Parts: sequence; structure tokens; C-alpha cells
Amino acid sequence: MGAHQARKRFGQNFLADASIIDQIIRAIAPGPDDNMVEIGPGQAALTAPLLQRLNHLSVVEIDRDLAQRLRNQFQTDKLTIYEADVLTVDFSALGSSLRVVGNLPYNISSPLLFRLIDYADLVKDQHFMLQKEVVDRMVAMPGESNYSRLSVMLQARYAMTHLFDVPPTAFQPPPKVVSAIVRMVPLPPNRLRAQ
Repeated sequence: MGAHQARKRFGQNFLADASIIDQIIRAIAPGPDDNMVEIGPGQAALTAPLLQRLNHLSVVEIDRDLAQRLRNQFQTDKLTIYEADVLTVDFSALGSSLRVVGNLPYNISSPLLFRLIDYADLVKDQHFMLQKEVVDRMVAMPGESNYSRLSVMLQARYAMTHLFDVPPTAFQPPPKVVSAIVRMVPLPPNRLRAQ
């Protein structure tokens, strides 16, 4: 199969830097029995190393060409591919103690983050690559200039940590912005913050 052309309508920029991929996998620290869901696996930069460490991985991919590439590349029962728009996926059907990871399409990151709040009780943790500006808003504290509705809504439900930045050169094609990895751990019900 030839090279896949990134599709702008899906917000595709493919992670290609091996050292960054390794750093992300170490941050996620997948265990064999984790119930892991990857959003937007793209060209499998994270999928391949995750599959080496997991007994099973579920992925959600909207691009039918990339979903078919994944089927061809990984002919294994260890991988379940959901060819769907992640904004329509019922995460409750995927079980509990979900570990959700992904290089999220920046054009749907806010709607997706808000949607995932509805499933936080089923989630163990989330590790996402997002536009750095979005991560900065997510973790901003009251009184900071980038404190926003996103900060308030997400901090009411999650403990979040900005782990590290990822330069545009780590992607093909390179985006016009710096990216960042964020860890999101749902707060236990007795620690939920009032909005």
C-alpha cells in the first residue's frame, strides 16, 4: 500500500518521532490486562507499541482507509477496530476501568473532552496529545489568563497533569502548533469539585 495522504477534514497529523512515541508509551505505562482504548490510531504510531504490551486493544478510527490499513497490518484477535466517529461512540459498551489514549484531532478536541466527562466513572485514566494551548487551558488555575470554561469543566471532574510538549517536527505533516501530552485521572465521587 502506498503512503496515506493526511486528510485535513479529519485533522490528521501523524506522529512519526520514535523517541516521542517511546516517551508517550512510558508515560501511559500499559499493563497486559489494561482495558485500553485508542482514539484516532492513524498510522499506528502508538498502536504497534501498545499491542506489544497489551493482551487486547480497542481502537476508534473514522478514516475507513486507515481502518483498513490497521486490519491489514495487524491480523490479530488482540485488536478490535471500531470504524466510527468518536463523537458518536458509546464508551459504556467498552467496559469499565477504561484507559483512553490518543493523538486527538485538534478540530474536535474540546467537544470530545466534554463528551468523555459523561463516561468518567468508567475511566481509570486518559492520556491525550492535544494542541499545547488547549492543555494549558485545561490545567490553568483561577486568576491565570488562560483559565476558561474548559478549565472549570474539566477540573471539576479530573486531576490533570501537563506531562510534556511535542514539537511540530515530530509529525508528518508538521502541524502549525506545538502539541502537549496531558494525563487526566477522574476524581473519585467524594472529591468532585463544584462547578
